[in-house]
Amino acid sequence: METGTTILLIVGVYLLISLLTGIIPSLRITSSVSGYVAGDRSMNAFILYFVIGASIFSSFAFLGGPGWAYSRGAAAFYIIAYGVIGIVPLYFFGPRAWRLGKEHGFVTQAELLANRFDSRFLSVMLAILSVVVFIPYLTLQMVGAGYVLNVISEGLIPYWAGAGVTYLVVLIYVYFSGVMGVGWSNAFQGMFMMVMAWVLGIYLPNTLYGGIGPMFEAIMEAGNTAMLEAPGLAADGTAWNWWGYGSAVLVSAVGFSVWPHFFMRSFAAKNVKTMRLSVVLYPTFLLFLVPILLIGFSAVVAFPGVEPADSILPHILMQLDLPAVVIGLFCAGALAASMSSGDAILHSAASIGIRDGISQVVNLTDKTERLLIQISVLVIGLIAYLFAVVIDVSIVALLLGSYGGVAQIFPIIFVMFYWSRATKAGALAGLFGGIAINTLFLLFPEIKPLPVHEGIYGLIANIILLIGVSLATKPDDPERILRFRNSG
Repeated sequence: METGTTILLIVGVYLLISLLTGIIPSLRITSSVSGYVAGDRSMNAFILYFVIGASIFSSFAFLGGPGWAYSRGAAAFYIIAYGVIGIVPLYFFGPRAWRLGKEHGFVTQAELLANRFDSRFLSVMLAILSVVVFIPYLTLQMVGAGYVLNVISEGLIPYWAGAGVTYLVVLIYVYFSGVMGVGWSNAFQGMFMMVMAWVLGIYLPNTLYGGIGPMFEAIMEAGNTAMLEAPGLAADGTAWNWWGYGSAVLVSAVGFSVWPHFFMRSFAAKNVKTMRLSVVLYPTFLLFLVPILLIGFSAVVAFPGVEPADSILPHILMQLDLPAVVIGLFCAGALAASMSSGDAILHSAASIGIRDGISQVVNLTDKTERLLIQISVLVIGLIAYLFAVVIDVSIVALLLGSYGGVAQIFPIIFVMFYWSRATKAGALAGLFGGIAINTLFLLFPEIKPLPVHEGIYGLIANIILLIGVSLATKPDDPERILRFRNSG
């Protein structure tokens, strides 16, 4: 059997297993919206651990991480830096959200906020914001899948076809199983990609250089010392400054725990203990980024000039004299990284768009709402796919751009639980002021006073408006505020 055929056969078997793993849970959940969106609040610690971990670290880590290490060196360490602290808020937010969800039937982030601030308008606007930032995030996952299958087939499978086949599988099991399909498939995909990452991250430096130490010595001897000096290189190859690096870490850390699809997992936990245990165990999942970055560094001297940088992992695999079965397994691991976030994002985008958007404007029965969410899975998947086949931007840059917008949700989540004087007017002013400033500097970066991430400017405006307008307006209903204060 030819090498290419063997590789594609293994990838095909992996996709089939993923499909079955994702479809089977549809037999167990109820046909209600709660069953589809929150899994009837039945996720145990094992499933939740992988949902939390695999939902965040995806194509951006498995392909974008090596891509940044390969092209920008130490700049890639920002991914580990923000991941270490970004999970902490969920330890405090998650249990409060779970208790309120259990008592009042909430299954999304916007439902919490809309109830605390008594604003359907806020719910609809958060739904729009969430879907807008989810589409590039989902596009990112499809881009990764397209890269992998195009490179390992040596161009035989077009980029658009690779992304299409992979995400057809995702669409099918998300459509039928909802969050439990996402959960069980993430457990399988998460274990698979962690094993592949560690094996490859150790194997490549040893094969190409004789060890991890000699690999870094070779990079220095080749004159690439700037890549090993923090904060690494900027996108144009010049030295990245600490303003840019530090602000990228800060914005990503702030936005990390309030990504709507990530925050929603709080409602799916079996109980508060399960929620907290999953958060505490999460840093062990983060360790898999270490071999991921070693993969990128291993190619700096051995395979110079590869474009785009995000395709470096499948490129390395095809250049080494490895058995076809091994290459196929590693490529399946890369697809696992893409799919394990793509399914969670797709499910959440559809759920939020209907439950927090459409249902706030039109009265829907439970059955109709679930059907509309399922239809939205197909529509949003198609939109993201159309973006994926025409996009030409770094995978990490695509994600980093989304973080500035989603980080604007953090201040209102915080005050929802911890500042009773926050008002509806203050929350709306802060959220939309922050988004406006973030968007302004994203579109016109040349007008920034300092070279920091645009999300920082958005957060400054957000907090000032949130506090100022809240203090200048009448306090909200004390009874509603007390409900949220007592959720801790």
